[in-house]
Amino acid sequence: MTEIRIPAVGESIGEVEIGAWLKNEGDTVAKDENLVVIESDKATLELASPASGVVAQIRRRAGESVAIGEVIGVIEPGNEGEKRKEEKRTVSQSEEEKKSEKGTVPESAVGLSPKAPRPIVTGAITDDLGEGNGAEAARGNGSTARAEKSEKRTESEKGTVPGWEGLSPQSEKATVPRSEGGLSPGGTGPLRRERAVPLSPLRRAVARRLVQAKQQAALLTTFNEIDMSAVRTVREQERARFEEKHGARLGYMSFFVKAAVAALELVPQLNSELRDDTLVYHEAINIGIAVGSGKGLVVPVLRGADKLGFAAIEKQIADFVRRAEENRLKPEDFEDGTFTISNGGIYGSLLSTPIVNPPQSGILGMHAIIDRPIASGGAVVIRPMMYVALTYDHRIIDGREAVQFLRRIKECIEAPIRLLLVD
Repeated sequence: MTEIRIPAVGESIGEVEIGAWLKNEGDTVAKDENLVVIESDKATLELASPASGVVAQIRRRAGESVAIGEVIGVIEPGNEGEKRKEEKRTVSQSEEEKKSEKGTVPESAVGLSPKAPRPIVTGAITDDLGEGNGAEAARGNGSTARAEKSEKRTESEKGTVPGWEGLSPQSEKATVPRSEGGLSPGGTGPLRRERAVPLSPLRRAVARRLVQAKQQAALLTTFNEIDMSAVRTVREQERARFEEKHGARLGYMSFFVKAAVAALELVPQLNSELRDDTLVYHEAINIGIAVGSGKGLVVPVLRGADKLGFAAIEKQIADFVRRAEENRLKPEDFEDGTFTISNGGIYGSLLSTPIVNPPQSGILGMHAIIDRPIASGGAVVIRPMMYVALTYDHRIIDGREAVQFLRRIKECIEAPIRLLLVD
């Protein structure tokens, strides 16, 4: 017998949540085959089976929180697992035989006429309607007094219930319609459809950190606009060669990562963090890239971005996106970030004020590229323009530094030769 235990999944993480079991009890599983999905406040991971055999027992179900090191299931060797599976099959068959001996009429139908359709009651039902719509029959007590009272209802009484005119007593008993956002059949108030979904550990962590940023930092956003004509031309001219040589797509993000590195070197306060009354400057430039996933927005980190070329940046970002979609990012992918870039433009965002990811001091927001008229050389021309936004902690960064940072970004993107695209 082999126990399935929750492994350590990162620093400061003491609890995870069961996302989904990929195998059921009685299923065979191979060693290192993905067995269960677990979710932490940093990432969603697939836990591999520690041994080959049969899943003999699942102790913790989807949605339950479990501690690191806790046993959540048991795997037995193939022969033992098959014996247990056969025992369960035998017990199941015995139960089915007992049910068939008792007959096919379920206990909940006792007291109902064999020919009468089973009543189905949905939605909220007022007390007044309950006396004449078969509500008691739905409870299975076979009360004839209710039925008689229903038959004696006058046409004028029926007329007071909107939408019930012309319905037979039998149809009234069968189904009570539920309105969508309107009034209930009795007219006593609105009916609402609701679905409660607990926040995932990742979403709870995101919510906590966003509130922390708002409460503990003095956030301010400064904007600028960039003419994307030059970088668009470079991409069109170099795309085929770049993809053939490096096996990666040449996107806009690598240009902005390189431009951000240049701007962070100019304004190092944005690559620092405030610890109590001390400003700590980071020597490494580790840029977090916000990417979408099935669980929400996540921010894996490009470590040593100042040492990476265009091809390495594009390959790492593509890998982040692929693994985010497959829920295969690891906790270490999110560690050590010193600055963040978020591209809301891929979703069509024209302008926004991104929120700093604490304890970082700044975040650059990219937006949609829109052809619009601008003044250039004394004439009005159409250019592909992008708004960029820098949100920063105003306690340690002044407006002057923020403007300098965005101007350096603008200079590098509008004249990409500055980025030395030679790899």
